Amino acid sequence: MTHQYQITGMTCSSCEAKVKSALLTIENVTSVEVSKDTNSATITMDKHIVLSDFQKALDNKCQISAVNHSEIEEQAKSWLEIYKPILLIFFYISLITILIQQKNVDFNLREAMQHFMAGFFLVFSFFKLLNLKGFAESYVMYDVVARKIPIWAYIYAFTELILGLAFLTGFNPLITNSGTFLVMSVSIIGVLQSVLNKKKIQCACLGVIFNLPMSTVTIIENALMIIMSGLMIIHLI
Repeated sequence: MTHQYQITGMTCSSCEAKVKSALLTIENVTSVEVSKDTNSATITMDKHIVLSDFQKALDNKCQISAVNHSEIEEQAKSWLEIYKPILLIFFYISLITILIQQKNVDFNLREAMQHFMAGFFLVFSFFKLLNLKGFAESYVMYDVVARKIPIWAYIYAFTELILGLAFLTGFNPLITNSGTFLVMSVSIIGVLQSVLNKKKIQCACLGVIFNLPMSTVTIIENALMIIMSGLMIIHLI
């Protein structure tokens, strides 16, 4: 995508060159054209970059602002484009869960959560197993257990598969949900640390097939499994 920006504060050709060089250092920027005469910049990028990132790269005397596009709209489009795979997965799992409930006279929340969690773990483990080595290398970057015991990254992918099958077959609900609660509670620690520390690393939730950044979406994904398994445990006890 290519956007037009206004940049004030450039007073000479040297300033113009410095601004261009600074903008080109930003990740995902592919080309930059800068003019001090019109106080403008034309920036081409692989994905939308927020104004604050551009501003950080520039000297304090230069100020950048958007021209002919809405930053809010572009950020929303960029967010949807980045997280489209995981949103579609959640949509399909939710749709299938709801359709299964059509066989019941009344909506069975416990059964629906069981089916949703089965779909969640089976689908997510599938993407991890497509490139197990790649997933393990990414997972070790932020998981608190895998950092100390690297083999856990490999075991975790199969643990999700086992949990998915357990939910699907209805195997000992108390053991299955307790295992889920424990595994996901430990897993979310590393996710929280990465997001709160604003580390820009790849989320391994869908393996390495999709380049998803670590974010609040990852926290919600893990927290949802913790909440569901916790509710199931309370119901069973």
